[in-house]
Amino acid sequence: MIRKSWWKIASFVLLLYTCTYGFFVPVPSPPGVPLKETIRNLFFHVPMWIAMMVCFSVSVVYAIKYLRKQDPVSDVYSTEFARTGTVLGVLGLLTGMIWANYQWGKPWSGDPKQNGTAIALLIYFAYFVVKGSLQDEEKQARIGAVYNIFAFFMLFPTLWILPRLTESLHPGGQGSEGNPGLNPKDTTMHMRTVMYPAFLGWTLLSVWISSLRVRLSIIKLKQLNHE
Repeated sequence: MIRKSWWKIASFVLLLYTCTYGFFVPVPSPPGVPLKETIRNLFFHVPMWIAMMVCFSVSVVYAIKYLRKQDPVSDVYSTEFARTGTVLGVLGLLTGMIWANYQWGKPWSGDPKQNGTAIALLIYFAYFVVKGSLQDEEKQARIGAVYNIFAFFMLFPTLWILPRLTESLHPGGQGSEGNPGLNPKDTTMHMRTVMYPAFLGWTLLSVWISSLRVRLSIIKLKQLNHE
C-alpha cells in the first residue's frame, strides 16, 4: 500500500512543508522596494501554473491517444486532467491578482500577461461547454479531443509569446526587467528551498486529484455501459 501511495504521501508532506515553512523562511526586502511579505505568494502562484501546464500537457496527450484509438477511457483522462488544469489556472490567476494588487496597485491592470491568461482560460471553459452541448458520446469525445489540441496550442501565444512581445509588468515581458514585484531574480537560496518542493508538491496534488476524478468517471462509464 505504501509503495503504491508514496507519491500521495510525498504530495501531502511537500505541501505541508510549503504551507508552514513558506511563511517563516526569510525573504528579501531591498531598501525602497515594497516587496515585504507578498513575495511569499511565489510559493503558491508559480507552482500552480507549473501544475496547470502539467495537467494540460497530460490532457492533450490523451486527446491525441483518443483520436488514434477511439478509446473512451482516454477521453476520460483527457477531460479530467483538463478540468484540474483549468481549476489550477483559475487559482493561479486569482493568486496573481492578489499579488498584483500590492505590487502594481490594483488586481487587474489589463497587463498582457493577465489578458492572455484570461483568454487561455476562456478557451478551456469553452472546451467544457462544447463537450457538454453534444449528446452523442462518440461525437462529444471526438470533437472534444480536437478542440483540446487547439486549446493546448493556444496556450503558447496567449501565455508565453504575446506577453513577451509587448510592454508588460510581469517578468518575461518587455519592460519587465527590474520590476520589483514579480522578478524571479529576487529569489534567494532560502526561498528556493521552499519554491522547488512547492513545484513538485502542487504537481503531485494535481495528478492525485485528476486520478481520483478519472476513477470516478470510469466507474460511471462502466455503469452506463452495463445499463
